[in-house]
Amino acid sequence: MTIASTRVLIVDDYKTMLKIIGNLLRQLGFVHIEEATDGTMALEKLKNASFDLIISDWNMEPMSGLDLLKIVRSDEKLKVLPFIMVTAESKVENVVIAKQAGVTNYIVKPFNAQTLKGKLTTVFGSF
Repeated sequence: MTIASTRVLIVDDYKTMLKIIGNLLRQLGFVHIEEATDGTMALEKLKNASFDLIISDWNMEPMSGLDLLKIVRSDEKLKVLPFIMVTAESKVENVVIAKQAGVTNYIVKPFNAQTLKGKLTTVFGSF
C-alpha cells in the first residue's frame, strides 16, 4: 500500500478542522481523502466504500468519536481498520478509555504535519 493509494476518512463536525487535517494529509502525500461531518455520515461512507484509515474527532454530536470507534470495532469487516482519535482533551483517563475501546493512535489538538506524520508512521510503519 502506498500513501497515494491509501484511502482516508476524516470525521469532524467542525468544517475548519476537516480542512486542516485534509491539508496536512495532502502535504504528506495522501490523495484519496473523504470527509464526514458526524459519526452517522461516517458509518454510511464506511458501508459504501473501503478505507484504509479513519481519523476522527472525539467530541461530536449526536455520535461521538468514541461511539463511532466502538461501532467500527464491533463490525467484523471494519474492526481491524486503523483508527486515530483527535481531541483537545489530553486527560490520561480519556487516552485510557480510547485505548480500551480499541483506538490505534491518539492526537491532541493543536498538532502539525510532523505530529500527524509521526502518528501515521506508528500506524503504517515508515512511508
